[in-house]
Amino acid sequence: MVIAKTVDGEIGIMPEHAPVLGVLVEGGVLQVKRGSDQEDLVAAVHGGFISVAENEVSILAEQAELGSEVDVAAARDALQRAMASVDADSENAEAAIEAKRARARLRAAGEEV
Repeated sequence: MVIAKTVDGEIGIMPEHAPVLGVLVEGGVLQVKRGSDQEDLVAAVHGGFISVAENEVSILAEQAELGSEVDVAAARDALQRAMASVDADSENAEAAIEAKRARARLRAAGEEV
């Protein structure tokens, strides 16, 4: 099962799912539940698309990072810097996006945010 957050809400894709195309949110977390004998995959996904066709799921993301590969200290540092920028200028859209990305990276790594 693949679980992703789209601009229309969260979507769960099971085998034999009908074709679908969705727009992924900025700073979302994607989960791939692979079964009881394998560990689930979790990734921070930053924008892009999810497509389901012919029993295959494709993710086209602007940027993605597996939770197991996240540098937690760097992600926490990036979140602190982004939040300081947002606090200094509440209309700083770039800092707000960076904060979303850092939060997603931490969630993908299994960290509390």
